[in-house]
Amino acid sequence: MARNLINKYVWLVETIYRSRRITFEEINLRWLDNEMSEGLDLPLRTFHKWRIAVEEMFGLVIECERKGGYHYYIANAEELKEGNIRNWLLATISVSNLLVDNQHLKDRILLEEIPSGQIYLAQIIEAMKNSNVINMTYHSYWRDNSNNFDVEPYCVKLFRQRWYLLGRSPYKNKIMIYALDRIQELWVTDAKFELPASFNANEFFSEYFGVNIGNDIDVETVKLKVASYQANYIRAVPLHHSQKEVERNENYSIVELWLRPSDDLIREILWHGEAIEVLAPMEFREEIANKIENMSGKYI
Repeated sequence: MARNLINKYVWLVETIYRSRRITFEEINLRWLDNEMSEGLDLPLRTFHKWRIAVEEMFGLVIECERKGGYHYYIANAEELKEGNIRNWLLATISVSNLLVDNQHLKDRILLEEIPSGQIYLAQIIEAMKNSNVINMTYHSYWRDNSNNFDVEPYCVKLFRQRWYLLGRSPYKNKIMIYALDRIQELWVTDAKFELPASFNANEFFSEYFGVNIGNDIDVETVKLKVASYQANYIRAVPLHHSQKEVERNENYSIVELWLRPSDDLIREILWHGEAIEVLAPMEFREEIANKIENMSGKYI
């Protein structure tokens, strides 16, 4: 029942957001065209209940412009562009609704397979909420055998279709990252931990690209030369929140990033192939050059 209501709230947000300005009568016509309506009109009283719920759940304010016929609009629509958990939830449910409403096109809508690690996500979030230490059996890609140990769960992060746990290892006394799909078993213990008051998940990852968190790498300015045919993509989908375009012409653009140039960033740059060239720092440029040389040597 609750999930069905949330789907309706998301439908309302989408309908108003796409239209920018829309009357209640137009909303009702679109409602009748949706399978969730079951052919029944949307009562005005129900619509106003949904408006209130949308603001409470997603922080989006649906207001009415009385001039020219009572048009509804999202007053703070700019918030839909921010990358917070509410908007991620909104987008996820929105896509889910779209797929459910178009089951007859299932053979023409192709999705990526997501690793099964999310089966532990609920337990980890519950442990985070109650400040419980978790115990897990973990099989790293880099080890032959599994290991069992405790972790203080600080936060979870989704990257490249995989969930990761960032937590403090009491045994090693350091913060580490774990892929959820490498967890073989997990238990929430009765032991408690205290999240440091200074910890902020967004700030922690702000200096990284991806989930590689090697603290032995300094934060520095990475300067990239991007071919013109790839520059529009980089503008639309920035590599990092710190990205700044400092030069632009018909042949290329120069962008700068302020972060720790880790292995995840190396893989991202190599994925773009010849479209991106590292200009600075020189150490990082040489590291990329060595990777390319080693790769090309395998094909000679």
